[in-house]
Amino acid sequence: MEKIQMVDLKRQYEKIREEVDAAVLDVIRSTQFINGPEVKAFQKDLEEYLGAKHVIPCANGTDALQVSMMALDLKPGDEVITTSFTFVATVEVIALLGLRPVLVDVDPGTFNMDPEAVRKAITTKTRAIVPVHLFGQSVHMEPILQLAEEHDLYVIEDNAQAIGAEYLYSDGRRKKTGTLGHIGCTSFFPSKNLGCYGDGGAVFTDDDQLAQRLRVIVNHGMEVRYYHDSVGVNSRLDSIQAAILRIKLRRLDDYARARRQAAAYYDEAFGGHPSLGIPVRSPYSTHVFHQYTLKTTGIERFELQKYLMDHGVPAMVYYPVPMHMQKAYRDPRYGQGDFPVTEQLSEQVISLPMHTELDEEQLAHITARVLSFFDQ
Repeated sequence: MEKIQMVDLKRQYEKIREEVDAAVLDVIRSTQFINGPEVKAFQKDLEEYLGAKHVIPCANGTDALQVSMMALDLKPGDEVITTSFTFVATVEVIALLGLRPVLVDVDPGTFNMDPEAVRKAITTKTRAIVPVHLFGQSVHMEPILQLAEEHDLYVIEDNAQAIGAEYLYSDGRRKKTGTLGHIGCTSFFPSKNLGCYGDGGAVFTDDDQLAQRLRVIVNHGMEVRYYHDSVGVNSRLDSIQAAILRIKLRRLDDYARARRQAAAYYDEAFGGHPSLGIPVRSPYSTHVFHQYTLKTTGIERFELQKYLMDHGVPAMVYYPVPMHMQKAYRDPRYGQGDFPVTEQLSEQVISLPMHTELDEEQLAHITARVLSFFDQ
């Protein structure tokens, strides 16, 4: 049996090595390393895949969030609502720009932003909502979008973990996550469902004016070379990464199917177990399983993690400390107990290996080791 990895990028690469190697060498031979033809081609490929009018590539997912907020001309002191159960980048960029993060609790089933909590958090200073499509499925977006329309707010989707997932509207329409709000953001960090071999990110929008502003901001605030009409940043996706992403984008739906198959295997093994809650599938979203995350009860979660790692099974905890309890983001408005669902999840969740290369032998070993923990 191959050694089990949380994300097995090596085995995935082996299957596409010839294409990747040829594409990388083509870029090197062309010497068009920045904003070359591969970047423009990837941009168009991703626009077509997502059904988005504009894709603006950038250097990483954190930059994608930052330039989105800059493009919306949010001012210091403006309030931005997001979740406390997320990776730090979502809150980090709000703080970096001098905006005020307003945190809300999550749904105990999907782990995603609770629309009712968002409604209660809106004030006269609120300017934007940042839903995070966590672990591979969509936030319930219809009520979020309705709240945004009622209060004249922007919606910036953090789609770093759910690219390829679809949101199912109540009227039967389907749209890719990241294309429902005013702006969508994603990361191409190597471990993402669509990951490159370095860093990368992108922003999506259907708004022509916003798209133009985003393009200017990621390029030092330049529309005409050496003429800077606004404050910008240097945030570009390089051509080698774009060439790799083009190859992987063609396989993204196949990768999602492989992840769903692995998730179904886990479900069969753990469904009904008194101490293990399997991931909830919401009726309004498909799931692309960036993570397969169990909710434990009645056990010491870190003891399970150690046991698994001692038996050759990596396991991770996303996220052990909520944003409102992080030293860097402590705020007198929030204290322990203010976000009961988030705090409970931070103490209970554990994620198992989830990637495109998991085979039945590995899945059998993983599930057997998880279950054997309870037989000690």
